Amino acid sequence: MRVLVVGAGATGGYYGARLAEAGRDVTFLVRPARAEKLRTDGLAVRSPLGDAHIPEPQTVTADALSAGKGGAFDLVLFSCKAYDLDGAIRDVAPAIGQATSVLPILNGLRHLDALDARFGSERVLGGSCAIVATLGQAGEIRHMSEFCTLTFGERDGTRSARVEAIDALMEGARFQPKLSATILLEMWEKWVFLATLAGSTCLMRGSIGDIVGAPGGRDFVEGLYAECVAVASASGFEPRAKVAAGARTMLTQEGSPVTASMLRDIEGGGRIEADHIVGDLIARGRDAAQGAARPHLERAYTHLKTYERRRAREAA
Repeated sequence: MRVLVVGAGATGGYYGARLAEAGRDVTFLVRPARAEKLRTDGLAVRSPLGDAHIPEPQTVTADALSAGKGGAFDLVLFSCKAYDLDGAIRDVAPAIGQATSVLPILNGLRHLDALDARFGSERVLGGSCAIVATLGQAGEIRHMSEFCTLTFGERDGTRSARVEAIDALMEGARFQPKLSATILLEMWEKWVFLATLAGSTCLMRGSIGDIVGAPGGRDFVEGLYAECVAVASASGFEPRAKVAAGARTMLTQEGSPVTASMLRDIEGGGRIEADHIVGDLIARGRDAAQGAARPHLERAYTHLKTYERRRAREAA
């Protein structure tokens, strides 16, 4: 199975490197500068699960794909940020053939609509990942936790030959793959957790422990999570009781240093996925349960959009 990983950043680079390490046929779609860097230095991973170095990872650029080099791939793994999705779709289009499977591991669900519209829903799987990783100054991938999952499945819950083939592809790689019969539910469960974590830590500019230790902080986080769960439930994807209980525990843990990566992006002056993670949840809530109050979500969204407007103004 030929695999194309869109990008070689912290997330896609990690999973792609681990598959390449396991002997799989992996190519990274990257920009020319990144391709040259990988050709010179290789792709390095530093991880509690064990370090790895891929001396000469296979790479391809968008121009090369457009010129017909590389051909169609069997599996395309999308791991880009939501704000880069449109460009990634354009770049990868020449690599999509009749039998290509598309596996996105972005946050939220809005990307599914864009991928379906361009490539057809029959090609697009559901997917989700959990990883804490970043790129180091030398371009290496720094993985900072032993917990590292990649969940995938047919969106209708069937166990098809192609997802079984993907399951076999990932067997033996140094991450935890999971073939799921309830992938859309699992994507919703992650989404409501992430929207709560990002909305609260960004708005309050602190960790979960900082927030729940402040007056009214625990009530705010619990209220925000309840609103997110209500949207999921109204949309037909009520989180399972065990999952919801675990999420509430993590989101209200005293002294917890946990923050959303979106807060780190804000503190670094970077771009954020405000619309994809919080805005789209509000929009779906309005469609599924018109008139329902979502004051915590809307306050968090106003804050994120204010940041985006200020960033744009200061960059002008």
